[in-house]
Amino acid sequence: MSGHRKGRCMSKLLIVDDEIDIREFAKNFFKKRGVNVFTASGGGEAFEIAAQEHPDLILLDVRMEEMTGVEFLRKMREQGNHTKVIMVSGIEDEEIVEEAKGLGILGFIHKPLILGELQKVVMKELEGDPAVD
Repeated sequence: MSGHRKGRCMSKLLIVDDEIDIREFAKNFFKKRGVNVFTASGGGEAFEIAAQEHPDLILLDVRMEEMTGVEFLRKMREQGNHTKVIMVSGIEDEEIVEEAKGLGILGFIHKPLILGELQKVVMKELEGDPAVD
């Protein structure tokens, strides 16, 4: 297994979700694909990890107890952090989706997570390959 991706170090992914099963499942899934994965159960922990590790991409749950994903995203952008973000949610709420899009998310993945979709969307962003649809 190589950590080499197009001439750079192993990609870093931060998974922010208050459900431990989702975090661990996604963490193990992407670790097997050579991604350096960090997890956080909420916004406060995610801010600390993002500041220390500078992830290439954040997989961010919409609904969390401490603060919502949109609140986290808004605060992150206000602090000048423009890390790429993909939102994840089990709910259909157009208002939340539109607000998140306005804050510059790359995409929106619906729960339950479908491995093929998750891999395609996340790896496309981490590998930076515009040819992958």
